[in-house]
Amino acid sequence: MEDCIFCRIVRGEIPCFKVYEDERVLAFEDINPISDGHTLVIPKAHAESLWEISEDDLAAVHVASKKIGQAISEALAATGVACLQLNGRGANQVVMHYHLHLIPRISGAPPLPVSNWELKAGDMARIKSVAEKITAAMR
Repeated sequence: MEDCIFCRIVRGEIPCFKVYEDERVLAFEDINPISDGHTLVIPKAHAESLWEISEDDLAAVHVASKKIGQAISEALAATGVACLQLNGRGANQVVMHYHLHLIPRISGAPPLPVSNWELKAGDMARIKSVAEKITAAMR
């Protein structure tokens, strides 16, 4: 896609701090990092979201993410790595090109709001009803 910032990075029109590249995947440092080592892993082929990405590219992104996540953990002595992937503006996806955030967690760092919520028991009848709706919509 011509005006997609991530496609422009893939084409070399915009510089990045590359940490990994293969025939399907590019990974680079986020320039608005949540923590040191915050890395974005993208398919080279444009796909806006989880619903558009090819299965082969999706698999390639996640296989690469495993390698990159291990390297992040080792290089930064991370106690964990949060994997965050957003789909659509309603989920606050800003760049409309599929990407997976790898966010290193370092001991003593503040919690990530998306991974730190209060556990409250749900309404089992409602949970069952929603599960049935999702199952019925599966193709």
